[in-house]
Amino acid sequence: MEQFYDKVIKHRKKILLVFLLLFFLSLGAKELVAVNYDLNDYLPEDSPSTVAIDVMEKEFDGAIPNARVMIKDVTIPEALEYKEKIEQVDGVLSVNWLDDAVNINQPLETQDSKTIETYYKDETALFTVTIEEEKTISTVDALRKVIGEDNAMTGSAVNTAAATTSTVKEVGKIAIIAVLFAFFVLLLTTNSYVEPFIVLIGLGVAIVINAGTNLIFGEISFVTNAAGSILQLAVSMDYSVFLMHRFAECRKDAEPITAMKQALCKSTSSILSSGVTTVIGFLALALMRFKIGPDLGLALAKGIAISLITVFLFMPGFILLTYKWMDQTEHKPFMPAFRKLGTVIQKVTIPLMCIFVLMIVPSYLASTHNDYYFGASHIFGKNTKVGQDTRKIEEVFGKGDTYVLLVPKGDTATETKLSQELKQLDEVTSVVSYVDMAGAEIPYEYLDESTLSLLESEHYSRMVLSIDADFEGEETFDLVRDIRNIAKKYYEKEYYLAGEGVSTYDLMDTITADMVKVNFIAVLAVFLVLIATMRSLSLPVTLVLTIESAIWINLSIPYYTSETLFYIAYLIISSIQLGATVDYAILFTERYKENRKTMGRKECVIETISNVTVSILTSGTVLTVVGFLLGKISTHGLLSQLGYLLGKGTLCSLIAVLFILPGFIEVFDFVGSGKKKEKAKA
Repeated sequence: MEQFYDKVIKHRKKILLVFLLLFFLSLGAKELVAVNYDLNDYLPEDSPSTVAIDVMEKEFDGAIPNARVMIKDVTIPEALEYKEKIEQVDGVLSVNWLDDAVNINQPLETQDSKTIETYYKDETALFTVTIEEEKTISTVDALRKVIGEDNAMTGSAVNTAAATTSTVKEVGKIAIIAVLFAFFVLLLTTNSYVEPFIVLIGLGVAIVINAGTNLIFGEISFVTNAAGSILQLAVSMDYSVFLMHRFAECRKDAEPITAMKQALCKSTSSILSSGVTTVIGFLALALMRFKIGPDLGLALAKGIAISLITVFLFMPGFILLTYKWMDQTEHKPFMPAFRKLGTVIQKVTIPLMCIFVLMIVPSYLASTHNDYYFGASHIFGKNTKVGQDTRKIEEVFGKGDTYVLLVPKGDTATETKLSQELKQLDEVTSVVSYVDMAGAEIPYEYLDESTLSLLESEHYSRMVLSIDADFEGEETFDLVRDIRNIAKKYYEKEYYLAGEGVSTYDLMDTITADMVKVNFIAVLAVFLVLIATMRSLSLPVTLVLTIESAIWINLSIPYYTSETLFYIAYLIISSIQLGATVDYAILFTERYKENRKTMGRKECVIETISNVTVSILTSGTVLTVVGFLLGKISTHGLLSQLGYLLGKGTLCSLIAVLFILPGFIEVFDFVGSGKKKEKAKA
């Protein structure tokens, strides 16, 4: 390593120029990275609903309806005028209403009331609208102008438009506050007024390069876009701090260039082991079949890897360029030595460890018995415009969704039987299909071409089902199973079913299967890396158990407070908390082993706590505050909950590492030091 760092220091000016070039190239490239806000787009390509959507897009021009628009205080003729206005909005592919399901020229009293009240009730009209995916934001804005603020819209397209516009604003606000808070923390924990600027500039270079290189993915998810950069800031900040602290120590006995080389050699092991375990924790997300996992995991792993490269290549030259400014702006430490804290913790750590051990099993059991949301139907709360509109529509028409069922074309008798059986389901309020509109006995050529093209393709007949059910929940999932079983009875495997509720069912099916696999592989990989770097079996077990227990405690809190979790947040936070906070346990253990060479167990615990508390709090408080900022500011329910889980999870890990891990390390001290040393020092 020494020869490698000789070259890094020798060519530091060239390296700085290369990073400067990469920074500006990435600054431009990150503006070209598209952001996807639709959860259903991240389902596996072989999931039944994804396959159904692909087939439907090939066979039909019209997509699945993705919005419900309600107009109050209108007669049927006035509702038809609104329908025409909505159809003329750019980006609207189709509009379905009462006139598509029944003959409105006949008295409505003589027709099926269940079908009529799906579209028209109490002088209020409800339109089912299909909005073009590429024009979602502009179309939703235009529709809002057409219907006015007093009327309401809901649906996945409305959710996507709201998420896109609100998240862009909120992420910018969160980033500014996070950087300011990080600067404040660094000001407290470093010994120079210039050091915070140096650390943040290095981090900024790494974050921008990571954001720009996301262009290799083509597009990223809204989760990655919202959380990726601020997580990279909070997680990798301590790498630069470790290097600068070592550089300051080495400068006491050597000139700057030699001191930097020594600092790099001494800090490589701890920084690299921390970084590699973090990268592995994030990479575990890439093993999920639900593709938001790979999207977030690969971007975060790449970000941490870039941060490590920046610390080992960019920061040495940058620090040597600016160390004189650090000398000129040096100040007395603002933070205490934490030796008294170490003394207190050492006295109570064994009882705390026992309490912690007793909490492990109930916390684990509680963390696995939470209630979950799987889809996007609860993303916006009741106080948001989307939430208020949704409530208004549900008060009149109840919960609603639209499913599309494709069956092989040609057998109208079987289609009629299928339609009749589907109508027997309580949640199916109407079925629009060729056999329902024209009747099985009427030839295709007698039906209007524009209507026929929506219901019949070259190979398939299309049935549009109006559903009186939420986008998710046990009732919805049972309904999806019932419809698939009915379709299977008539068409074996030749049918395709799609819709928001159907996609949510497949989403639930996919991500619950991901959970055990992702967690197991993440823990195993981190464990193996720790074995390789520590050359011990019991120490990695202790470290992983400590952090995993902190994760279980974090995820058990919603169970005891009766909070429903977004399953995606639940799944993601496990890997993020493991990858982001195992660094603290590694830092504590490495410094304990170093101190243990010259100290007894009790004194070593006190000294180690004194040594590492500032470093751990530097990263931990920033990660905690970033999490709570995301939770507080974001109106997107999934992002908000992910933020709160991150904030609480980091606090749990900080407490576990500073108050519980010292007890484990002290009790099992024989793992890290020889028995002879113990006899000599105890």
